[in-house]
Amino acid sequence: MEVQKLYDLDDIEFEDITIGLVRLVKFLPDHEFFFKLNSREQLSFSRIGDLVFHGSYYDYYFPRFEAYHKTSKTCYTFISNKSSESKQKKIQTELFSGEDNIKFLLNNQPDVEYILHSSEQFDDFSVISLPENLVFPIQDYILSSDEELYQIIQYYE
Repeated sequence: MEVQKLYDLDDIEFEDITIGLVRLVKFLPDHEFFFKLNSREQLSFSRIGDLVFHGSYYDYYFPRFEAYHKTSKTCYTFISNKSSESKQKKIQTELFSGEDNIKFLLNNQPDVEYILHSSEQFDDFSVISLPENLVFPIQDYILSSDEELYQIIQYYE
């Protein structure tokens, strides 16, 4: 008897997701930013396990903060765009390996401090009222399924 395939991974179309890019007006440590955010918001963000990116020479750690909005039943996650620490796995022997001890999840957006993601397919970041004097307006950014960050977010979701 032949086994019937229910689906073929090559035929599945993955939908793009929308993330929010959060830029701070001035540098603030994570704990200070989230203290100010939590003090004015019905959401209470707390630190969860770091997002870990495994490179060839380093393992990079990106802090994550999460809150649940009870009314909309949506989970919001802030991911630091810049690695907070890195652990060297092996010595670099190549001159131009392209890998440093600091990594950005969005290489083309180093001025972004946090990547905001929600558990909903259609993100509504207006629920989060960010401190106006500390944060620029959230910029929507479309991630296609072939981008590396898309795969990382799907893995940690």
